[in-house]
Amino acid sequence: MNKERKLIIAGNWKMNKTVAEALALVNSLKLELANVKEVDIVVCPPFTALESVSKAVLDSNLRLGAQNMSENNFGAFTGEICAGMLKEFSVRYIILGHSERRQYQKESDKLIARKAAAAHAATLKPIVCVGETLAEREANQTEKVLETQLRGSLAGLTKEQAIETIVAYEPVWAIGTGKTATTQQAQSAHAFIREVLAKMFDKAAARKIRIQYGGSVKPSNARELMSQPDVDGALVGGASLEARSFADIIKNSI
Repeated sequence: MNKERKLIIAGNWKMNKTVAEALALVNSLKLELANVKEVDIVVCPPFTALESVSKAVLDSNLRLGAQNMSENNFGAFTGEICAGMLKEFSVRYIILGHSERRQYQKESDKLIARKAAAAHAATLKPIVCVGETLAEREANQTEKVLETQLRGSLAGLTKEQAIETIVAYEPVWAIGTGKTATTQQAQSAHAFIREVLAKMFDKAAARKIRIQYGGSVKPSNARELMSQPDVDGALVGGASLEARSFADIIKNSI
């Protein structure tokens, strides 16, 4: 395992958990994971639970993330939430460009780049998601899609900002499907992403950027995935909604 980069494992709860359910989950995680220091642990509840979870994780080793934010700072943007509002709840990480938002909300690389810039301006750490669909993989377009998304979604970032950005590789065909990329497929994609980052910034910066894998991560495959040289953590969906499975993924990764 690469000791140069600390593992970061984030739970994306998506549109799940009432406030009461969120508190029950996070309180269980605090107990299960109290002694884990080798991994940066992030929980990303829905907006409605951020305030309660923020108080619950105070003085714990869990960090708070949000699932999206506006590229704008305050103003007439109905239904949007900006970085300043998230900072009130001690949010440190922000998921940007998740495949579901790219698909359902038609988010473009250009928009994601503006959001990433806004996140850095507010000293939030963006988790920028990239990944190919099944059709794109079967057409041997994986590398083309990844390079296009990376160059578009990270456009305009300084080298220092890039180092503070987490990239999440999520093969769209493996999200919530039970299909997982083989460890070789995951490592190959992560190594390619690092090559692109080296071209965009430089090799030293690329070596410092953490790249998460997201796509049906489970306790049973966590150790093998995290042992790959270019896999620096996981962005976990369904398995993060239950305390034992999320805690086991983290414990199995160490």
